Amino acid sequence: MGIRINETVPDFTAQTDQGVIQFHEWIGDSWAILFSHPKDFTPVCTTEFGAVAQLAEEWKKRNTKVIGLSVDGVEEHKRWKRDIESVAKAYPGFPIIADDDLHVSKAFDMLPADAYLPENATPADTATVRAVFIIGPDKKLKLSMLYPMNVGRNFAEVLRALDALQAAEANNVAMPANWTQGQDVIVPLSVDDETAEKKYGKINKVLPYLRYAKLPG
Repeated sequence: MGIRINETVPDFTAQTDQGVIQFHEWIGDSWAILFSHPKDFTPVCTTEFGAVAQLAEEWKKRNTKVIGLSVDGVEEHKRWKRDIESVAKAYPGFPIIADDDLHVSKAFDMLPADAYLPENATPADTATVRAVFIIGPDKKLKLSMLYPMNVGRNFAEVLRALDALQAAEANNVAMPANWTQGQDVIVPLSVDDETAEKKYGKINKVLPYLRYAKLPG
């Protein structure tokens, strides 16, 4: 079974192209995004990692570390990064895990269904799907996404989701559909009108259960 929202994510030791990490220690007091890809030196993955590299300053602004993962080895990761940089015009300075024994992939349920049969499946037999895990400084899972191998992820949406998670957690609010920074947020049902007005100022009550407010500051 996969990891549930608000569950502490597995801790693990892994080799990356930047050395060995202990996952929880590596996260530290930051937010973290762990994302897997099927294989190095493949077209969709190259565009995805280029997109992540181009957002380096945005991750930094949000106190967020990013780390990739595939079943490929360290040397493959290092060589592939040169291709990513040539395509994206941005160097992928984040680490990539070399999950050559599938222990992280299985712990996070990143493998397609057929990879679990037979039990002796090896990295040569399978590849990870396109998974995204946004993890808080408390080491708990805040959001997860799964994409098939033939559809690239929208990392602008990953960034938007990260903004929403951080704002919601910091201000005890909820986010409406398609919310982006600067837009009104939703007052939780657990907060009455009087308390909401004291905390958020004027509220816009569209329905008794749908109330909008602006974030403080």
